[in-house]
Amino acid sequence: MNIFDKKTTWSNLEFIPLKICIGTAYLIMGMYFHEYVKQYKTLIIILFVFTWIVTMYMWLHKMKQENK
Repeated sequence: MNIFDKKTTWSNLEFIPLKICIGTAYLIMGMYFHEYVKQYKTLIIILFVFTWIVTMYMWLHKMKQENK
């Protein structure tokens, strides 16, 4: 099964967790260069993991619904 051949549609509201996930990933990468961001390392990692899980769940759920 090639998951890259499947098509899905997303609303703007459904993109919010993905955008937060990507944003926190950038912060995780950037925290190794700036001392100020290091203070929030745990919070940023928790936010990243949570939004990644939500995004993956939504994506897989949509794939199952649209490609039956």
